[in-house]
Amino acid sequence: MSQKYPLYADRPEQLRSRGVSWRSSRLVLAGRAAVPLEGEWLEAFWCDECEATTWYYVRRTGDRAYAIAPAPRELWQQVHGVIHPNGNPSVGEFTRKQARCGSKLKNFGAVR
Repeated sequence: MSQKYPLYADRPEQLRSRGVSWRSSRLVLAGRAAVPLEGEWLEAFWCDECEATTWYYVRRTGDRAYAIAPAPRELWQQVHGVIHPNGNPSVGEFTRKQARCGSKLKNFGAVR
């Protein structure tokens, strides 16, 4: 349904969990803000039965083999260019509610 949104690692722990040694992970990230994770991405798929879009974490495991699982919350911080499914986490609840209900102000001349 959507394009592939690649994952990036910006902390040594993220590389260590993928089998990179402690020293190598620190050296790789020392000169860069983030490194791309090859063969891992987030992608949205459409379900015909429930008629909903679901985001999945996809990982290449072989030549034509993939492991697919629902996208965990912590992976959303490792993706660039995708909209967070629950909205911008830095926006407060008050601002989110105000944006949803729309403006009741009709006369814009009164706003200074």
